[in-house]
Amino acid sequence: MDTLWLALGFFAQILFSARFFVQWLASEKAKKSVVPVLFWYLSIAGSGLLLLYAIHRKDPVFILGQSTGIIIYSRNLYFIYREKNEKSIESMGD
Repeated sequence: MDTLWLALGFFAQILFSARFFVQWLASEKAKKSVVPVLFWYLSIAGSGLLLLYAIHRKDPVFILGQSTGIIIYSRNLYFIYREKNEKSIESMGD
């Protein structure tokens, strides 16, 4: 069972770290700093799995760090989709 938890922890860390590669590649492509929506989804997925791992390990520092991150990542997605929805409504009025 410990091997399964360790595998989950490594997978979660890989997923969480992948967000930086996604951001880097998107920025290189745009030739400016950008943060694609996928960055926030990878942040939530990786952070959520790392939170499960931290809870299993009973690590309060890790638990606090990952749980607050999920709130911030979710809030960013909320702002993105709210803006997209407002633009959609505006374009319908044209």
